Amino acid sequence: MLKTTVAFAAALLLATSAGVAAPKAKPAAAPAAVATPVAAPVPVAAIHSGFAGMDAFAQVGQMGPGVNVLSEDPGWTDASKARFKPELFAKIKAAGFGTVRIALNAMGHMDDYFVLETGYLNRLDTMVNAALDAGLTVILDEHDFNYCAVETWGCRQKLNAFWAQVAPRYKDAPARLIFEIMNEPHEAFTPEMWNDQIKQTLPIIRASNPVRNVIIGPGNWNGLGYLDKLVLPVTDRHIIVTYHYYAPMEFTHQGSPWVSQYKLTGQTWGSEADLAQLNKDFDVVKAWSDKWNRPIFLGEFGAYETAPMESRLKYDSTVARAAEKRGFAWAYWQFDKDFIVYDIAADKWVEPVLNALIPPKQ
Repeated sequence: MLKTTVAFAAALLLATSAGVAAPKAKPAAAPAAVATPVAAPVPVAAIHSGFAGMDAFAQVGQMGPGVNVLSEDPGWTDASKARFKPELFAKIKAAGFGTVRIALNAMGHMDDYFVLETGYLNRLDTMVNAALDAGLTVILDEHDFNYCAVETWGCRQKLNAFWAQVAPRYKDAPARLIFEIMNEPHEAFTPEMWNDQIKQTLPIIRASNPVRNVIIGPGNWNGLGYLDKLVLPVTDRHIIVTYHYYAPMEFTHQGSPWVSQYKLTGQTWGSEADLAQLNKDFDVVKAWSDKWNRPIFLGEFGAYETAPMESRLKYDSTVARAAEKRGFAWAYWQFDKDFIVYDIAADKWVEPVLNALIPPKQ
């Protein structure tokens, strides 16, 4: 069983970590950094017994197909109402997936002092252990992106508090456990603010996990167009860079209830122009990766259920193959709830979507 975090230790780390205290006034935007390509990474020896650091490129190469899980699952609040059961990790592995990205809306499970609920942490332990036992690479993704887009200063404190508690808790976990600082900063959480946040939060993680690989993406919804605005510490080579891809939104999100501007139109996807645009977009990411010598993880993609099925399947397959061709790992959004690849009520895979993502072996 992975070690638990003592609340006092978490509070002590919070008190002594730079940038955790509530700002008295809005801080100035982080100064622009000069972009300078860096040399190939030099392996760094791990300092914790029971944990061996892994080269970030090597880890991406081992991740295989991935899927996002546990987003907004009611089991985080009441285990008896959980949609997702720990035994599903074995089914995910058996289907051909190598990675799960666990979406954590943890900020709603903190008390007034930003201490995470014991029950929440215990359930997180259960899920992490079950996924690791199934042989999967596990990504812990702090996913409170909508709250953070509005309540930026509260979010920034809570984000630091989250990692001050969670990072030490899993410091001795296998290298197959990866941390993702935050999902899709956007709106009021500007790219400049996000760069400043990285400077605060990454050292909190590094205090207990100096060589664990950490996933970080650009601002503006982890959009590939903002990769050039992402500022990372050039000497930290245990970083995997992520981006999300849902272009064109008029196709992938048509009929979705949370973005009503994309009406259900029956728009299809797969023309020569569509394919050319996708390849152009992915080539931008590959060029950035080559320039900065950073491995890439496509953390989310997919098309909502109300899009025409034939086009959905072509989109899912084409995006996955385009990522693989360029050496990117990927994770489909998502296992269940919407964009589903697994029907939990029927206890079976949505086979057309699964086969588009992971083609059956001939």
